Amino acid sequence: MIPFSVLDLSPIVEGATAADALRNTLDLARHAERWGYNRYWLAEHHNMPGIASAATSVLIGHVAGGTSTIRVGAGGIMLPNHAPLVIAEQFGTLATLYPNRIDLGLGRAPGTDMATARALRRGLSNGDDFPQDVVELIGYLADETPETEQQASRSVRSIPGSGTKVPVWILGSSLYGAQLAAYLGLPYAFASHFAPAALDQALEVYRETFRPSQHLEKPYFMLAVNVFAAASDAEGRFLKSSMQQGFANLRSGRPGRLPKPVENIETLLDPAVLMMVNQALSCSATGSADSVREQLDLLVARHAPDEILLASQIHDHDARLKSFEIAAGCLR
Repeated sequence: MIPFSVLDLSPIVEGATAADALRNTLDLARHAERWGYNRYWLAEHHNMPGIASAATSVLIGHVAGGTSTIRVGAGGIMLPNHAPLVIAEQFGTLATLYPNRIDLGLGRAPGTDMATARALRRGLSNGDDFPQDVVELIGYLADETPETEQQASRSVRSIPGSGTKVPVWILGSSLYGAQLAAYLGLPYAFASHFAPAALDQALEVYRETFRPSQHLEKPYFMLAVNVFAAASDAEGRFLKSSMQQGFANLRSGRPGRLPKPVENIETLLDPAVLMMVNQALSCSATGSADSVREQLDLLVARHAPDEILLASQIHDHDARLKSFEIAAGCLR
């Protein structure tokens, strides 16, 4: 059995509020802990009407404080939006409050549109500083050597943070992240749940060029998969239609709250749009427990992940809970 984890965007659904989304996030995390999930990751997005996890570090603290054993972290923090020292202090604080339970996944994209990226006031460098920022951030979280202790009065330290050694992951949907994760000897999570096109090539690059490090002796790859599990195949397809609509709206420049599901998505979306959406969401498992198990087995056989990260954008909270429960039963 390989470990399986949750990716939660804390969705704000049609007819509900951000407060509802945040309550649902904590409720799902508590259930996930009982069902045997390994991690509970939250993702940074900004200016998105359907996503409540913008203040990702704050929400991670809320979830970690409301659970007991499950690892909680970022999948991820969009590092170009932040000074590395600030993230080191935030996650150093989280790791001090919740020892051995905090993860830090780092992405290179801004997690928003360019106007919002400018409003975040970190500048737009096209990600050119990302490798240096990652190394700087890891340095803030590392153990202090006698030399650095002697120079403490003249150096910059993360307090809390220094010595916490929060596990750092590289997130990506292209060869760039795969190459960086391999070069630094870090675990790698691929965003195959919405951008699977480069998955095979990125995974090959990561595994073939991986350099052992103080962090990892061998590659560790996490595959992101959408899951829409239900009592029947038809119900699973019905639940999936919310994400299909939401993704189409996002790609057409009309982001909004997660729509209610529909019976016949083919009659709602233009065929070309639906084809684009289905290609983007092709790394998914949909339907009854038997169907979901079969689809997950095929994905595992093809990509041999060390861990699976499950996302489930479903409008009804109870149906979403049931989807994650069924998926856990398929993977145990």
